[in-house]
Order: sequence, then structure tokens, then C-alpha cells
Amino acid sequence: MPGAKINSDILQSTTLLPSNFNKKKFTVTYTIPVNPYALEIQNLSKAQCFGKLTWPKGLKVNGWMLSAETATFMKAGGLGMIASELPEAFNRRFASLGEHLTVVTPLYLGDTGKKKAFLDGMVYHGAEHKNIELQHLKTFNVAFMNFQEKFVEYKVEAYTGRCENTCYIFLQNDHFFLIDPHKNNPPAQDGCYIMNKNGVNEVERFAFFSKAVYELIRVLVKDNNAPNIIIANDWHSGALSGLMKYLPVALVDKGLMNETEADAIRAVPIIHIAHHLGYQGWDYNNTARLLNSLYGEQTAFIFKNAKAIKNSNTRTTNTLIVHDCYNQASCNFHLADRVVTVSKNYLEEVSKELGFGHDFRDILKIRKDHRTFFGIVNGYDKNLISPNPDKIKSINDFFGSEFNFKIFDENSLTDKQHNKAEFIRLISKIADNPEYKNKVIPLIETYHFENIDKNLRDVSKVPVVCATSRLVEQKGYDIAAQSILEWIKKYSESGLEMPVFVLGGAGNIELFEMLTALKDNVAKINKTAAQRIFVFRGYKDQFAYAIQLSADLYLMPSRFEPCGLTQMEAMAKGALPVAMSTGGLVDTIDDKIDGFRTEVFFSDGRHVYGNNALARRLKNNENAYTKTLEDALLTFYEMPNFLAAMQKRAMQKNFSWDVPGGPLEKYDALLHTGHI
Repeated sequence: MPGAKINSDILQSTTLLPSNFNKKKFTVTYTIPVNPYALEIQNLSKAQCFGKLTWPKGLKVNGWMLSAETATFMKAGGLGMIASELPEAFNRRFASLGEHLTVVTPLYLGDTGKKKAFLDGMVYHGAEHKNIELQHLKTFNVAFMNFQEKFVEYKVEAYTGRCENTCYIFLQNDHFFLIDPHKNNPPAQDGCYIMNKNGVNEVERFAFFSKAVYELIRVLVKDNNAPNIIIANDWHSGALSGLMKYLPVALVDKGLMNETEADAIRAVPIIHIAHHLGYQGWDYNNTARLLNSLYGEQTAFIFKNAKAIKNSNTRTTNTLIVHDCYNQASCNFHLADRVVTVSKNYLEEVSKELGFGHDFRDILKIRKDHRTFFGIVNGYDKNLISPNPDKIKSINDFFGSEFNFKIFDENSLTDKQHNKAEFIRLISKIADNPEYKNKVIPLIETYHFENIDKNLRDVSKVPVVCATSRLVEQKGYDIAAQSILEWIKKYSESGLEMPVFVLGGAGNIELFEMLTALKDNVAKINKTAAQRIFVFRGYKDQFAYAIQLSADLYLMPSRFEPCGLTQMEAMAKGALPVAMSTGGLVDTIDDKIDGFRTEVFFSDGRHVYGNNALARRLKNNENAYTKTLEDALLTFYEMPNFLAAMQKRAMQKNFSWDVPGGPLEKYDALLHTGHI
């Protein structure tokens, strides 16, 4: 890298892990060391999982929330929402008491083709079309190995800025945080997860992010301005606990850090938020290089003593790797002071089932039993997701003067019926008018949209059923398709008005083709039913919003859903979720009260939710979901008043952060006491 300074002292070190050490058979044995610092490292995982270390007394929160993404400046999903909304809600409530949370995130620059971010002087223009004025905070160096496995001192600029009630710290380095894509970037990767033109992938990017945060804390400890608690948002900052808890011990042992500084760093509690445990930040090929980059000449000493708490999984005996592979999340699962996941039911799933907890199931079971692992449902500001005048006006302006979507609430469901009619007109116009389609949803691929407006005499008698999640396996579109096909086979000759199904989102081309096949197969059974199936691929916010405004039912046949935000968005607009009983869907949807959930749920073929008799009868998730969709549609046809009452209750539900007894109060208790 031009202008980089090679640190020759580290280059000559003999205390690094050998390149490709993990590609040969090896074992790590732990003998009781004479060295007290080595013993402290060996015992740390057990102490942290058991909650043996004392939580700071009388803590006045001056905290950091570390996140790869934020809804404000670089968003990919719910992970970014919590990074923006939790600190904002906390600061709104507690700033007057002198407590606050600051968001720490990379300052991304570049253009992926879908996401663009740039600096104009001292104004940062984020990828979500939000601007923030910056002030320079610090310049510091981070030693990290390049592709030639030589240590380079990479310069990092730290900036601060304020957005609404929240302060942000942005870390800038053009090598790691550039988002211009590499020619070999995987097509599914975008935004902050892109492989950039420097060849930096997401795992290396966020390993560097963790180390940059650690180095900044070292600088600020000397200025008496360091945070006194840290929330690490998912795997992206998963290396932090090893850096904060192990590395100071090793540096003191070698006389490279004084005890006072080491104690100040180690004393900062770390709360790790785990979202979907299937994403952990793996990198087999770069295992040695990443570990050496993080721990420098202390790597071998730390690695040889990084003993995991005793558990039944032989792959998790060392906290720095899983089996033989670098795993970014591993350190925080073993060493964070507390672990939180994003719903209570997902906590149960990941601490019981290998299919959910993966390699960390046993660790999380130990933590749950010793009350260092908690489930807190994500909040979602109701003002952002309920129909509101500004949003409705923007929808009408976007689609043109001939459309008049109306604002409604739980007390005005007649206006929701009006919106159903408007949406049927909209989607029929998109079907009839290619020029209009290319104007309003130019990047969305549609499949044989048909004008159905003239064929619907009374839209209040026709259920509008939608799914607008990402086209990925997790979301269960194949399960939805099978259930829809089974329903149409059974009720095609019933005389019922066939539903309108609107299915699609950004993502997998194979799943899009599977949905197009659904429409074709239905056409062989019932042409009217097939005309009412609208399949698309791509995403446009206004289009998705209009769909939810009109929908009666929202399909969520998810194979897993740690928390889920889409069901909250749908419920706020009176679209009742038809969901699997998994993860946060169990915590947020009351079956046949404000939505519909399957009576049972299976993971890896095992029955994990619901009673045994039902599980034996239904046998699998596909059958369970088909029955639930049937129940929901028959409720629409046969009990319209009951369904309207359900819609009212769904809209009344408030998932906001700061409701009494809600997620903000739980996080406040956790920050101050280590428990909820």
C-alpha cells in the first residue's frame, strides 16, 4: 500500500502462528502453567460464562455501541436498525441524567452500484441518503498483516458527529472500509459486506474494525475519555473480547503495558448481541494471518492458553478458532461479559438445538444456566412503521395523481379497504402499461402481471396475501408456494373468490423462478387463481409499502427468524402475519389474537415447538404451514368481523423501544446491573 510503513520488529518476531498451521492436523493441549498471566487467560472463558467477574457498581453509562452497519448511514437489515434505534432511544430517555450511548462504525466510502457514500469536506454523505457534519477526533495507527503476511501500520482517522440525539464515531481507512467492488465480488455481497477492489473481504474488514476500536480505546484510556461499557453488535466486532481481555494480560506479562492501563481496559464490560447464529465470520484460508494481525507478537502465547470452558463440542476447545478455522464471533461468545440475543424464544432455540446454536449451542446453554445470556426482543419505533400522513403523501406523489392511498389506523379499517382497491388498480396499471412500470419500478423484474381490476367487483371479499421479504432460503418462499398450491387445489371449485397473492423481493434468482413456476402450475388448475398471483424480483420501498398498506395477510414461513422486523411492520399496517412458530415470531405474534402461527415447528426433522400429538399428525413444517394458511384464509372468508378485530389488535400493538417494560428498560437494567 503506498505510504505504508513496515514494522520490521514485528516481522522478525518468532512468536506468531505459522502460516497454514490450521491446514495440518494439530491439537492444542492445556497444561497448568506456572506463569500467572497464562493461567488467567486459561481461566477467563469459564469465569465469563459463569458470570464470576464483578459488574461495576454504580455505573453511569458512557457507552459505545459497535456496529458494522447502521440504519442511518449503511443499512443491510435489522442489525443496522438496532444500531441506530437502541442508542437513539437510550439517549432520548437518559441523556438528561448524564448517560449516553455513542455509535462506533466504519466510515465507508465508495460506490457499490447500489450503495454510495462519500465525504464532501467535513460532511459525510452516508449510503442511506443521510448527511452528518464531522469533526476530527484522533489519528492513530493499527498494525495489521497485508496479503504478503508482513505487518503494516495502517493509519486510521477517527471522526465524531451528531445525528439527532446520538453521537457517532466514524473510523476511516481507505484500504479496509472502501466499498468499491472487486471484479470477483460475490453477486450476493453488497454494501459493507462487499469484497472491495483492494481484495478485502468482510471477515478481514471487521477483524480490522475490532482491532481499530481496541487501539482507539487504548488512546482514550490515556486521555481518561474511554467508554465504560461496550455493546458489540453481532459477529463483526466478535474479536473484541479477546483484544480487550486477553491482549492486555499478555502485554503486561511481557512488560509492554503497565498494570493500570491493562486493568482499565479489561474492566470495561462487553455485551455481545447475537443476531442470526448462522453468520459468524469464518475464514479458513486466512486463519493464521488474521490471528497474527489481531494479537501481533503475543499471538502464540495467547493461542496456546485460549482455553474454552469445558463443553461437549470438541470443535470449541479454543476460544480463538472453531475446529481449525478463524471464527470472528467465537471470542465474544466465550469471553464477553454478557451475551444477548434478539428474542426470548430464539434464546431457547440456540441453547437447545444444534440447528440453531451451531457450534456454540453448549456454550450458550452454560451461559443461560448461569444467567450471562439473555433474550431481548428488538424494538421498532411505531412511528416509523404505522401509516402516517407524510409516508402516505409520498406514496401518492410517487405513483401519480390518479392514486389516492389513505391514512388509516385501528379505528378506521374502512380506509384500509379503500387502499386494497387502490393497490389492485396500481398493480393492474403496472401490468397494462410497460412505460409506467419502467417509471415507478424500473429495477423490479415482474412475471406475467395481469390486469385484474376489471374482474374484481368487491375487493373487500378478496383476501390480499403478500410476502415481500428477501428471496433467500431462510424466508421459506418454497414452503409458501407449496401451501398456496395445496390451498388452490383444495378450494378451486369451492365458489370462494380466489385470493390475490403478491410474492417477491430482492435476492435469489432460483427462488424467483420457483415462484414463477407456482403461477404456471396454478394456471393448469384454475386460470382465475393464476391471474391473481403476482410474482416479482427486486425491491422498491414505495412498492413494498403500498403492498403492506393493502394486504390482509402477510406470509412468514421462515425456517428461522431470530427476531423479525417484517412482522412488526405488517402488523402496524393491519396485515396479519401467517408465520412459523420460530424465534421472535413466537414472542411477537399471539396466535389467532393478532396473527396466525403454526401449531408446531420442526428443526432438522425434530419437533421443537408445540405438543407431541400435533407434531405426530402434522409431521413437518410444510404440512403445519399449509394448515395455518388454510386457517387464516377461512377466517377471512367465514369470520370477517373476527378478522377485523384481529387486525385492530395487531395495529394497537406497540413494539417501540421505550414502551413500559419494553426492550429499552431491559437494556437499561442490563447495562447497569448485568442482569434483566
